[in-house]
Amino acid sequence: METTFLKKKSEMLSKDLDKCHDGNGAIHWISVLGGNDPGGEHVQFFHDDILPPNTSIGVHQHNTDQEYYYIISGCGIMTLDGKEHNVTAGDITVVLPGGSHGLKNESDQDLRIIVISVKVA
Repeated sequence: METTFLKKKSEMLSKDLDKCHDGNGAIHWISVLGGNDPGGEHVQFFHDDILPPNTSIGVHQHNTDQEYYYIISGCGIMTLDGKEHNVTAGDITVVLPGGSHGLKNESDQDLRIIVISVKVA
């Protein structure tokens, strides 16, 4: 069993996702870590996402996982269980099973986020 793991950026899947969760526009998505990588038995995925101006991730619900959004740069409007919140670099949001969320970038700069989904036992 391996006890350490390194994955280079050149090995990560990167693509544009159009209308993510029925949102607006296309976000740029990089799959940093997935369930098939070592350590993935608990982490469903780990993304590095960029929302260009006027794009969004549509509001959606989580039932079997916890999802974390950590804002790296930029600002946006995060909807958490139907309530809107302004978010900016350094903020983190958590959605537990049964919760819902979505994110909009209404600014004129890119919004970069780290997204981590963790399986719930």
